[in-house]
Amino acid sequence: MVENPHRLPRSVVPVRYDLALTPDLENAVFSGQETILVDIVEATDEFVLNAHEIEIQDATLSRGGEEISAEVEIDAEKQRARLRFSRSLEPGQAELKLTFTGVLGDQLVGFYKSTFTDTEGHEQAIATTQFEATDARRAFPCWDEPDLKAVFGITLIVPGDLLAVSNGPEVARETRTDGEVAVRFADTMKMSTYLVAFSVGPFEATKAEDVDGVPVRIIAPRGKLDLAPFAMECAQFCLRFLRDYYEIPYPGLKVDHIAIPDFAFGAMENLGLITYRETALLVDTTTASQSELLRILDVVGHELAHMWFGDLVTMKWWDGIWLNEAFASFMEFKATDAMRPQWKRWLAFAAEDRPWAFGVDALAASRPVEFEVGSPDEANEMFDALTYGKGSSLLRMIEQYIGEEAFRQGVGNYLRRHAYSNTVTADLWAGLNEASGEPVGEIMNTWLYQRGYPQLEVARTGNGVKISQRRFLTIPDESDSTLWKIPLQIRGVAGGRAFEQKTLMTEEDLQIPLDDVELVVANAGGHGFFRVLYSPELLDALIAALPELEDLERFTIINDAWAFVESGQLSAADYLRLAETYRHEGEQAIWGAVLGGVAAIGHHLVDDEDRPAFAKWVASLVGPTFQQLGWEAQEGESDLTRRLRGQIIGAMGRLADDPAVIARCRQLADDALDDPHAVDPEIARASLFVTAAHGGESEYRRFFELYKKITAPHEQQRLLLALATFDDPDLVSETITASLDGRIRTQDSAWVIGATLGNRVNGGVAWKQLRKSWDTFVKLPTMTHRRVIEGLPSLSRPEVAAEIEAFFAETPLPHATKSIAQNLERLRANVEMRTREAKAVHEFLA
Repeated sequence: MVENPHRLPRSVVPVRYDLALTPDLENAVFSGQETILVDIVEATDEFVLNAHEIEIQDATLSRGGEEISAEVEIDAEKQRARLRFSRSLEPGQAELKLTFTGVLGDQLVGFYKSTFTDTEGHEQAIATTQFEATDARRAFPCWDEPDLKAVFGITLIVPGDLLAVSNGPEVARETRTDGEVAVRFADTMKMSTYLVAFSVGPFEATKAEDVDGVPVRIIAPRGKLDLAPFAMECAQFCLRFLRDYYEIPYPGLKVDHIAIPDFAFGAMENLGLITYRETALLVDTTTASQSELLRILDVVGHELAHMWFGDLVTMKWWDGIWLNEAFASFMEFKATDAMRPQWKRWLAFAAEDRPWAFGVDALAASRPVEFEVGSPDEANEMFDALTYGKGSSLLRMIEQYIGEEAFRQGVGNYLRRHAYSNTVTADLWAGLNEASGEPVGEIMNTWLYQRGYPQLEVARTGNGVKISQRRFLTIPDESDSTLWKIPLQIRGVAGGRAFEQKTLMTEEDLQIPLDDVELVVANAGGHGFFRVLYSPELLDALIAALPELEDLERFTIINDAWAFVESGQLSAADYLRLAETYRHEGEQAIWGAVLGGVAAIGHHLVDDEDRPAFAKWVASLVGPTFQQLGWEAQEGESDLTRRLRGQIIGAMGRLADDPAVIARCRQLADDALDDPHAVDPEIARASLFVTAAHGGESEYRRFFELYKKITAPHEQQRLLLALATFDDPDLVSETITASLDGRIRTQDSAWVIGATLGNRVNGGVAWKQLRKSWDTFVKLPTMTHRRVIEGLPSLSRPEVAAEIEAFFAETPLPHATKSIAQNLERLRANVEMRTREAKAVHEFLA
C-alpha cells in the first residue's frame, strides 16, 4: 500500500500528552520535555509523528519497567519524525518520552516571539502560539492531525514576573532556585493538537467574572486593560447565549480571551485560551465607531461558537473545515443579533460578509466548499471566502427554509451525538434531516460539492411566472450546465392579492401558476445564495414598490444589479439610473451597497475628463441624505444612523469631491487627532479618510507619527487605512516600503499593501514598488500573502493588468496559488468591464 505523504499511519495513536516547555525570550529559543501515553494499535518497530523545525535530542519508550531507546530520523519535507526501535513492539499502551529544542520564530505560526512597545515606551517581548492548521508540530513533536485527539497536561517554566496562561486554569506553581516558576495547568478535555495554546509575557488580566460557573477573563498587554470592558460584556453575553442555543454546557474549565500584539488572523478558538489580534478585543468605546465595536462582538461570538462547533466536535480532516468555520460565522451573527438587535446584523451580513463569497464563487477558478485536501499548504488555503462566507450563507439559507427551531434542534442533536469526537458533513445533515423532516443533505450537497451558484431569471408568462436557473459567472460561460436544488421562498402580488410560498427548485425551469401577476420577489426575505435577474417589467414593478419591500429585499435588488454589470448583463449606465431610485434610502447597509457600485464605477470606468461630471452626479445622489443628517449627531438617534452620517460624509468628500465638505473634514480630522473625544467617532473616521484622499506630505507625516505613538488599537488601524488612501505617488510608494521595512507591524503589512494597491489614482505605482521589493515581500508570514493578492483586481488599466499577468506567469507564490488564480480572473473581468462600459458611463454623465 502506498503511504499517503500527508497523513500519518494509524499503527500508533496518542492518548495523553504531558508537556513541559521553557521559553527563552531573550534568545528566541525554547526547550521542552514531553511524555506521550500512546496506544500501539498493531505491532510495529517504528513510530511516525509530526515535527517541524524542532530538534529531538532524545526519544525513549517506557513499558512495563523497560526503557527502549529510539533512533530519530527527521524528514523535513514531510514535517515528520520517524522513531525506529531495535525490535517490534506488541499492541498495548506505552509512554514515549521526548526531549527537544526549537526556535521562537517570527512568522506568526507555531510557538513564536513577538515584540511591542508598551504604554511607557519600552520594548517588551512575548511568546505565544498559533497552531491551526498544521503548526503544533513546530512547538512539540505530536500526532498533528485533527482526528488524533488526546488529553493535554501542560507546564510552562517562565520568569516569575511574567504571566503564563494555557488552555486550562492554573493548578500549581513552583518557584525554582533560578527565579523562574513552573506553572502547571489543569488537564484539557480530549481535543485536537491545533487547539493547544500557551502565552507568556508582560500581560495583565481582569478579575475573573463568573458566568454560571465558568470563569471568564480578558487578558491584555500591561497598560491596556482599560480597553477590555466591552470585550468582557460581549464574552459574558455570547457564552450564555451559545450555551442556551446549543443546550449543552460549555466544555472547558474557564475562558480566557487574550490580546496578542502580533497575530496573523483575527482570532483563534483555542479551548479555554482564545487568542486575538488587539483590534478584535480591545477598544475605547467612547471613541470607537459602530463598525469597530461590531467587529469585536462578532469575533468574540465567532470564537466562542467554536468551543462547541470545532472544539467539542471536530471535522475528521481539513476538507471539512467549513463545518467549523461556516457554523462559527453563522453563530457569531446569531449572537450579535441577540445582543445588539438594533444593529440589524443579518442585513449587515448580506451587505458586508456575503458579497465576499459571492465575488469569489462567481469565478471559474472558484472551488467547491468541501473538496479533497492533501498538504499543509492546501489546508491553509481553505481559510477563505468560501469556507467562511459561502458556508455561513448556505447555513442561513437552509435555516430559513426548514425553520429556525428545527435547525436549532438538529444542530443540538448533532453536537450531543458526536461530542469529543470527529465528524464529516453527512453527520450534520443527518441531524438536520431528522429534526426537520426535509431532505437537507440532498439539497445542500448540490451547493457544497459544486463550485459556483445560480442566477435565477424571472419572467411573467401567460399563466404565471417562469423561473430558470443557470450558473452565474463574472465572465459568462454559456456551456456551463450546472444545476442546483434551490430552496426558494417567493412572495408577491397576483390578481390583487398577496401570495407567499416555499418550493424546492430541482430542474432548469420552474413554472409557478398565478393569475394576473403584478409583483414577484423571487428571493423573499433576501436569504438565498443566488442572484435574481428580473424581466424589465417585473424589475420596474419592484422599483415602484421599493418602500414596501423588506430591507434585505431592497438590498438584493441593488446588489444583484452590480453583479450583472460586472458580468455584462446590465449596463453601468442602467446601474446608475437604478441607484437614483435609492436616493431616499434610510438604511446604512443598503447605502453601502449603492455606494459600493458607484465607487467601483468611479474607480474603473470614469476617466479624468469625466471626473467633475461624476462628482456632480454623486452629489445629486447623496445630497438629500447629507442635508437631512447634517454634521451633528443628534441625541437619541440610532448607532446605524450615526454610521450612515459618516458614510454619506465620506461619499461627499471622496466621490463627490465637494470642496466645502473636504475643508470641514480637514478641520474635524485635525480636532479628532488632537482629542479623540472632540468629534463623534463616525464623523471622525470619515473625516480622516476624506482628509487622506485629498492630503499631501504634511498630513501623511502627521498620520504616520501618530500611528507610531497611539496605543488604542482601533485608532492605529484607522491611521493605517488612511495611509493607504493618500494619492501622491511618492507617498503611495512609501506606504509599500514602510509595510516591508518594519515601520508597519508584520501582522498588518499585507493588508496595508493590498489596500494601497487599490488606491484610486496610483494603484499602479504601488504595484511597481511592490514588484521592486518582491524578494522582501515573500519573507512576510506566508499566511498573510493572500491579503496582498486580493488587491490586484483594482488594477484594471489594461497595460498594468498585462504586466501583472506576465509577472505571475513566471513568479509562483506557493501559499497563495488558488488566490492568485482567482484574483487574476477578477482582474481580467474588471479589464473587460472597463473596455465594455466606459463609453456608456461617459455618455450617461454627458
